[in-house]
Amino acid sequence: MTERHGGFRGWTAGRKGKLSRLRFTSLRLRLVMVFGAVALTAAVSASGIAYWLNREAVLTRTQGAVLRDFEQEMQNRAGSLPEHPSQDELLHTAGQMANSSQRFSVLLVGADVTGRTVYGSSGGLNGFSLEDVPASLRTAVNKQQDGGDSSPYHLYWQRVVDDGTPYLVAGTKVIGGGPTGYMRKSLEPEAKDLNSLAWSLGIATGLALIGAALLAQAAATTVLKPVHRLGVAARRLGEGRLDTRLRVSGTDELADLSRTFNRTAEALEKRVADMASRDEASRRFVADMSHELRTPLTAITAVTEVLEEELDAESGSIDPMIEPAVRLVVSETRRLNNLVENLMEVTRFDAGTARLVLDDVDVADQITACIDARAWLDAVDLDAERGIHAQLDPRRLDVIMANLIGNALKHGGSPVRVSVTAARDEVVIAVRDHGPGIPEEVLPHVFDRFYKASASRPRSEGSGLGLSIALENAHIHGGEITAANSPEGGAVFTLRLPQDASDPDDPNDPDDGDGTVDPGEPGEPGEKAARSVPDEEKAR
Repeated sequence: MTERHGGFRGWTAGRKGKLSRLRFTSLRLRLVMVFGAVALTAAVSASGIAYWLNREAVLTRTQGAVLRDFEQEMQNRAGSLPEHPSQDELLHTAGQMANSSQRFSVLLVGADVTGRTVYGSSGGLNGFSLEDVPASLRTAVNKQQDGGDSSPYHLYWQRVVDDGTPYLVAGTKVIGGGPTGYMRKSLEPEAKDLNSLAWSLGIATGLALIGAALLAQAAATTVLKPVHRLGVAARRLGEGRLDTRLRVSGTDELADLSRTFNRTAEALEKRVADMASRDEASRRFVADMSHELRTPLTAITAVTEVLEEELDAESGSIDPMIEPAVRLVVSETRRLNNLVENLMEVTRFDAGTARLVLDDVDVADQITACIDARAWLDAVDLDAERGIHAQLDPRRLDVIMANLIGNALKHGGSPVRVSVTAARDEVVIAVRDHGPGIPEEVLPHVFDRFYKASASRPRSEGSGLGLSIALENAHIHGGEITAANSPEGGAVFTLRLPQDASDPDDPNDPDDGDGTVDPGEPGEPGEKAARSVPDEEKAR
């Protein structure tokens, strides 16, 4: 049952793929449509012209033969009738005229000796009658021509359709006195021939359209196959496979395009390699610099701690004149120490060596511990229920909360409200201050490295990396941090973390089974290796 379902899904996916290739904006479909429109226009035009020429030729030939025969019959037979013929004479003559080679119906109209109008039709009393002749034709036939024309009466004809059957109707008057003759000839055989011709031309047009579609498909395949290969190569290039190249064959424009793509990909690969090497060198420099700064900073920090103890003592061993300078050295040393630690943390994220050490964490307890360790209990209002557990890295959660709460206290002032909720398999932590808020033009940059909104907020003594590090720690968990302004005033930072951050396919996890250990985790061998300095390095 599963296999059948999979087959159906595969068939559906295949159909969708074909339909997507035949969408209206598809170049293949447009080529086929253009070829088809051109072929249809040419075929219809040629067929129409051929049909019209053949129609005129057939009708003209048939019409000419019928009219000549009728005119000859009128001269020979109707012209031999007396000036006032009887009805029987008209009937007999009409029958003789109808037996000509063209086989048309004849109607003769005359006046007998008493002046009464008499009729003679080749089809008898129920045959061809005067009502079958258009009134306009009757008027033209009976009208005598003025002027010096040798023929006072002319032969007139007209094509009419009666009950779907086309007819040729003609009429003339015997010169010198005599009956008026009308003829009606069915054009149905000619109409059938013309219909057959129209069907033949229609079939030829359809075949031409099909042939044009097949040619368009072949041309589209020839043109679009290199374009498709170019699209696939471009996607692979966009995915980071910079060694992608196209096979070039031919000398046409598509071959030139493929060569241009290969040259562009080669230049891009070289440029990216250069940038990567420079970036790697830059990260290595920052990491080495931070690493090398640890040793002197350790000694300086020890000295500043002693000086700070002397400042806090009431013995008065520090000269009041130099006390401000000592305090400045202590604060700047502490700031420099934090900057070095943050730089080392940033280089771990940039190098992709940051790794999660997950544990089952009670979120409320972890945030409480973070606040308590920094003596913020009086300045932070925590609204969090106990029992909200999540699989998180406790150290990285502590870094996130310390940065968010510290930033709120520094720029927004106390009290800072921290609320924790759980919804849809994720933990939502909101940190809100009661300050002036964040300007709208600053909001998109609050997580940028070394960005400080000095124009709208007091000068920060931080490194400008705290929020960036917090965001990176959220990303490595598969979470996100957003910044906004509360409608009630103040800024709100919202942290969203999955309740289970364990993901074997985590792209930020460098542990691929080769035993590599993140050097940034405290208490692990990597941390010890990161902090120790070889003797030869010290000698340098």
